[in-house]
Amino acid sequence: MFYNHFLNLTFVSLHGICSAICFAALLAANAHAQQSAAAYPVKPVRLVVPFPPGGGTDAIARAAAQGLSDGLGQSVVVDNRPGAGGTIGAELGVRAAPDGYTLTMVSASYAANAALFQLPYDAVNDITPVMLMAEAGFIVAIHPGVPAKSIKELIAHAKANSGSLNYASSGTGGITHLASELFLMAAGIRMTHIPYKGTGPSTVDLISGQVQMKLSAVPSLVQHMASGRVRGLAITTLNRSAILPEMPALAETFPGFQVSSWYGCWGPKHLPRDIVSRWNSVIAKTLATPVMRERMTAEGLDAIGGPPERLRERLKDEVPKLNKVVKAANIRTIQ
Repeated sequence: MFYNHFLNLTFVSLHGICSAICFAALLAANAHAQQSAAAYPVKPVRLVVPFPPGGGTDAIARAAAQGLSDGLGQSVVVDNRPGAGGTIGAELGVRAAPDGYTLTMVSASYAANAALFQLPYDAVNDITPVMLMAEAGFIVAIHPGVPAKSIKELIAHAKANSGSLNYASSGTGGITHLASELFLMAAGIRMTHIPYKGTGPSTVDLISGQVQMKLSAVPSLVQHMASGRVRGLAITTLNRSAILPEMPALAETFPGFQVSSWYGCWGPKHLPRDIVSRWNSVIAKTLATPVMRERMTAEGLDAIGGPPERLRERLKDEVPKLNKVVKAANIRTIQ
């Protein structure tokens, strides 16, 4: 009897000691996590850019890096990881540890790739959005020889001359190709796609009249519109651009129409909420700096900002929309 009672007391005591140790360990872990969160970041942060140096995404990332470094109190290092149209760098970002030391900056091609290819990651659900930073609509531009001064007149002309008009893009499967097909679907018209290797050659042929229409970013066309060599009819953002406030948004003709060149920043799945909030705040402040405002103006960009979920909402809208375009237009490309 005494022996059993002793064992029971011993078990209770050991159980209490273990509970106390576990509780103390939990408190210590929580305190360490809070201390780590408060101290973040304690080492340089890598900002992955899935493209080579010199492109639009790289330019935005490098312009932002100094402001981000100042805001975080640690170096933000741009890490270019090009290949496979941006999917190699994006996968690297998706597979990174969710510790806040690897984030990824992408452009609208990120959504286009999700529509075009079978990817080894889910472009919507395998990331933690941080911010939809900025966007630049595409100008619907035509050669002055086309007798149209508005989108409605262009549609009427295209329907009266079905199949005889050409449009240019900067490459099969690129965002301007998909945006153009989305416009043609909305308008119910047909044109022949002429792909080019880049914006420059396609602009030259628009000016010469070899092609009758193209959708292109503001900086590549604004000078030619001013000289009268091309005619801009509308911009593809949901609302009018602050850079070209007199130009109608295509959504004024087709309510809800939206496709643009945009830039966003995200981290891997399960990135802690406090780190997301920190980055969102620092990016917002960086977008307001003179350096970033100058860079965005040069790229024809309007700042967006706002809460992290705005980026996921854009992806949820854009990926299936572009997927429908790819299937309807039977767009095939090689990754």
